[in-house]
Amino acid sequence: MKGSTATLAMVPHRVADFLALTKPRLNSLVVATAGVGYYLGAGAAPDLAVALHVLVGSALVAGGAAAFNQVAERDIDEVMQRTRLRPMATGRLTPVEGRLFAVTLSVAGLLELVLRVNALAAAVALATLVSYAAVYTPLKRRTPWATLIGAVPGALPPVIGWTAARGALTVEAWILFGIVFLWQLPHFHALSWLYRDDFGRAGLPLVATRDPDGRRTARQALVPAVALVPLSLAPAQVGMTGPHHVAVAGVLSVVFLTLAIRFLNRRSETRARTLFIGSLVYLPLFWASLLAGLAL
Repeated sequence: MKGSTATLAMVPHRVADFLALTKPRLNSLVVATAGVGYYLGAGAAPDLAVALHVLVGSALVAGGAAAFNQVAERDIDEVMQRTRLRPMATGRLTPVEGRLFAVTLSVAGLLELVLRVNALAAAVALATLVSYAAVYTPLKRRTPWATLIGAVPGALPPVIGWTAARGALTVEAWILFGIVFLWQLPHFHALSWLYRDDFGRAGLPLVATRDPDGRRTARQALVPAVALVPLSLAPAQVGMTGPHHVAVAGVLSVVFLTLAIRFLNRRSETRARTLFIGSLVYLPLFWASLLAGLAL
């Protein structure tokens, strides 16, 4: 009886550990951007059932990719303060359990998309999974260029949503891809500067871990922030949203650029943190501006 009680008591912890493998906070952004892509593509008459399948399928594939990543990086996570308590790093879950969970989620998500949405949306989701788990994850140990490569799967979720609605890779899909791709780079470079000692302890060859004064890191955050200013205005130019978006996106992008310039001028943790927080504020406000155009 005591053994049965102990086993039952472990169940919630096991569920929590498997949930942690999906990186739920990070992947909530994936699901949100896929949803935005769908609603922008669907226009004034979204199909709520299809939208639900897009969200569920995207969440499952993103969770599977995150699980594959944590299995592969368990040795890295063990030595980093911010990740040392993850279930794979502590051994609460075994690599076999992690891989099986990752495969199950990934297959379920791809089937959800191909059967309930369309084959193109599923293909984009598969590209997201492969580029993140099989390309970016191993390259992160080898080259600082992995940051650019890792921005590719991070920018594909709105494309999943758009292709779910339109069934085609149109110019609008690539504009959404480009916006998220550029946004990620200042976001990640600010984060990597804040945790450069942690990443360095893990032996990861990021720009920030090989940049004592932070100048290269700040420059690599600044360049995409500059490019984001004109690209952020493009949705209004191609009719994805209303003309109000030019003003909103212009202000948001100039403020974001200003934060990147301030970080370059003084590479302090305070300014890196301000840039990082600014990136977290920028994206939801940008999406809100795009979606507001559908109602105006």
